[in-house]
Amino acid sequence: MNAVPLSSGDFLRALAVVVIWGLNFVVMKVGLQGLSPMLLGALRFTAAALPFLLFVKVPNLPWRYLVAYGLAQGLGQFGFLFLGLHLGMTAGMASVVMQTQAFFTLLMAAPLLGERARAAQWVGLVVALCGLLLIATAHGEGPGQMTLAGFVLTLGAGFMWAVSNIVVRLANRVSDYDPFGFLVWSCVFPILPFFGLALWMDGPSSVARQLSGMGWPAVLSVLFLAFFATLLAYSLWTRLLKRHPAGRVTPFSLLVPVVGLWSAWMFFGEWPLPQQWLGALAVLMGLVVNQLGGFFVRLRRA
Repeated sequence: MNAVPLSSGDFLRALAVVVIWGLNFVVMKVGLQGLSPMLLGALRFTAAALPFLLFVKVPNLPWRYLVAYGLAQGLGQFGFLFLGLHLGMTAGMASVVMQTQAFFTLLMAAPLLGERARAAQWVGLVVALCGLLLIATAHGEGPGQMTLAGFVLTLGAGFMWAVSNIVVRLANRVSDYDPFGFLVWSCVFPILPFFGLALWMDGPSSVARQLSGMGWPAVLSVLFLAFFATLLAYSLWTRLLKRHPAGRVTPFSLLVPVVGLWSAWMFFGEWPLPQQWLGALAVLMGLVVNQLGGFFVRLRRA
């Protein structure tokens, strides 16, 4: 792939993804004020998939990749994340902890994909783990504080995001599929499991009450999560990765926690503890080393 500079349009697309994904955590919190975690997941993927099935072709891939991605990224990632936010994970810290997906992906890529990690990536992993330990030990049970249960569930969500990354890389080896079609059709598979979990955890009468009493905040949250955070943002991101080297695109994801922490402060008044600020800084530094460490080594050798 030739090194083509980012056009102004591509730069704006990358920033749009950063803003959407950064605001994503606040929108989830708003949605969870009127809906249970599993019902929010069911409605999100119903809205992302069903309106488009008649118009979007099934991607040229074996079904197992669509099923695996839908269950990992849909049911796994967002099931854990919604439940974590419901049980006390703050929106700002969630935007930081979710970035551990990069390191979980690194750990799984070697045995499953045969991809060898650079020394800088391992250094970044150690730095980020130190940051996570700082964040984890700064939990509390008071208003606006992150709970330990919320932190662990969000960490699980980051792991499931990494699993979905591995599925995507394996799928890329099979076919040059359409990313939008892949997203739409993979969103079908979490719907029934989410509805089943909602009926089991909440009860049929509670699910019926929540659906009949949905207000505009819940409706707008579902639409934002389905159309903007899922279909639009992931499609734009995939398009950027197809046009430019991953090393030029992925550093933009480092800005997602910045938007996430700012929006959580603006909308919910969340202000991390000093220990959490240090932990968040360490996680972000680990991501910088992971993404850019190899570039600076090559630059110094040149």
